[in-house]
Amino acid sequence: MAKPGTSACPLRVAIIGAGPAGFYAAEHLFKQDRIIVEIDMFDRLPTPFGLVRNGVAPDHQRIKAVTRIFDRTATNPRFRFFGQVGLGRDITRAQLRDHYHQIIYTTGAPSDRNLGIPGENLKGSYSATDFVAWYNGHPDFRDYEFDLSQKRAAVVGLGNVAVDVIRILSRTPEELAQTDIADYALEQLRQSRVREVYMLGRRGPAQAAFTNPEIKELGRLDDVHVTIPPEEATPDSLSQQALEREDDRVGLKRIEILKEIASRQRAGQSRTIHFRFLVSPVEILGSSGRVRAMRLVKNELYATDMGTLRPRATDRLEELKVGLVFRSIGYKGLPLSDIPFNPKWGVILNEKGRVVEPESRKPVVGEYTAGWIKRGPNGVIGTNKPDALETVSCMLEDLEAGLTLKPSHQGSSDTETLIRRNRPDYFSYADWQRIDEIEREKGLHSGRPRVKFATVEEMAAALGR
Repeated sequence: MAKPGTSACPLRVAIIGAGPAGFYAAEHLFKQDRIIVEIDMFDRLPTPFGLVRNGVAPDHQRIKAVTRIFDRTATNPRFRFFGQVGLGRDITRAQLRDHYHQIIYTTGAPSDRNLGIPGENLKGSYSATDFVAWYNGHPDFRDYEFDLSQKRAAVVGLGNVAVDVIRILSRTPEELAQTDIADYALEQLRQSRVREVYMLGRRGPAQAAFTNPEIKELGRLDDVHVTIPPEEATPDSLSQQALEREDDRVGLKRIEILKEIASRQRAGQSRTIHFRFLVSPVEILGSSGRVRAMRLVKNELYATDMGTLRPRATDRLEELKVGLVFRSIGYKGLPLSDIPFNPKWGVILNEKGRVVEPESRKPVVGEYTAGWIKRGPNGVIGTNKPDALETVSCMLEDLEAGLTLKPSHQGSSDTETLIRRNRPDYFSYADWQRIDEIEREKGLHSGRPRVKFATVEEMAAALGR
């Protein structure tokens, strides 16, 4: 039998998940001059690009430009996309192992973490992850409902996703109408009565996870005044010492930006964003089954034996009257069919991208992972590139050592026959390109980047199915 990676026997690779990690892995593989690779990419959604399409905020179009790089990868004649094909639903792990030499799981972290406090399930308490997917037109979230009739909302978390949610809730309808936000979300946000949004973080400003450009942008929103209690905008002595000791210029600049924002005077704006640091929700209070307020505890920072700063609760409590709560304290990966998984960390069990058995920790031959489902939900889109490279390097080492799967079906036509049998209405990359073209044309007529299709049925109809 010919060695995989030759013209007589191309290295056949399946990538499960069409987000940035999957495309960066494909890019690295195609750059290998000494081997011939055929890549089939699968995604349970009809469209590629994962969180770039369904997670990046609609008013951040420059970030979405990374899809041009992914498009170049997809034009390789040895690349195929099978959209609306789900692992465990339309194709099994066993079938993948019988059709490919190597498999990469890049399914991301589609779930979110709970607060774990009383009242979290009251009406008006939502996941920021769900809200982001809803306003981005993710087909799974088209029919979700969010009560935007409340005047005051709280977003729990200090990351960029929390900032995105706050920005979308606070922008004017005129600003949102210039983005590719889902039409149904735009119409509901036009009717929104939200006028005050609180950002709540259990740590201090020096430990905030949001980036400086993100926070600057909040300070430049139309018709929005940003407030920060002066005592909370200033880092405590332990945080200040840590910033100076580590020469953390980004952190020092963050404090400078926050202090400048805190010093601004209201100038007639009708909307307000309130920053609150060193507070944690301990209970969501309800009335008639829906959110009416949050009980917060004031925190203080202390130094651990390792020298890191962590928050701990004091005996000071306060009540914050809000009618909406969005939790944004982190994404979480979900287990895949039969793949070794660590439920506590929300990642596939792996070492440098090699999937490993739970007990022996020995590598599972031919199976790999990359992206958030490999390392956890941290970093930005570009972080997935070196992450994918680490995984591909392991794949190439194993290929050289002869450690690959031995599929009985090695022809690309065998896979297509299997998919057509199990999911005859799958979407190809050419289908996606046509959908992309139509969305952009619709956007051109309304002065927007694109007008998204929000359901699989709409996409199929646009293709004349």
